[in-house]
Amino acid sequence: MVRSLLKQTAAGLRVLLVFTVLLGVVYPFGVWAVSRIPGLHDHAEGSLVTVHGQVVGSSLIGIDPVPADPAHDPFFHTRPTATDDPSVSGGSNQGGFNEDLVATVGERKAAVARREGVSPDAVPADAVTASASGLDPTISVAYADLQVPRVARNTGLPESEVRQLVADDTTGHGLGIPGVNVLHLNVAIRQAAGS
Repeated sequence: MVRSLLKQTAAGLRVLLVFTVLLGVVYPFGVWAVSRIPGLHDHAEGSLVTVHGQVVGSSLIGIDPVPADPAHDPFFHTRPTATDDPSVSGGSNQGGFNEDLVATVGERKAAVARREGVSPDAVPADAVTASASGLDPTISVAYADLQVPRVARNTGLPESEVRQLVADDTTGHGLGIPGVNVLHLNVAIRQAAGS
């Protein structure tokens, strides 16, 4: 019986050692090695966007910029997030008929309409509804177009130049639906405005 117990313990320790080496050393090293393959490196590192050697964000995560002076807001804005903490992702998990969600969407619509100087009916849906994760980096072309006059006015750029920058940054997002990456667009606007 003692001999059988020692055999089983030795077998268990060998299995533990093999799996520790395999899953604790070999597998993590393999994942790291694959992430170094050209073409995968940037994705593995978070698709960071740098300007003049400084990281300004990730092209995969939409964080709504906060202007220093809200009255002179020079930024394009992303979709709203369902959480007040940008380090946390998640949806509201509220249905379309939920009274709280309807009220929140109404408040957002009024705020966007005020900021852009348009009627609430002109505000596109993605300007007031949060994405599933709350961190969608891409907005619709309609939402970008709505923001063009304000951005042009506050940056001093001609509206036609801002529209061209939006067009240059418009890509087939997801299933080929045109979209605009807000971080890339804001970087292009800042460079064009010389700030």
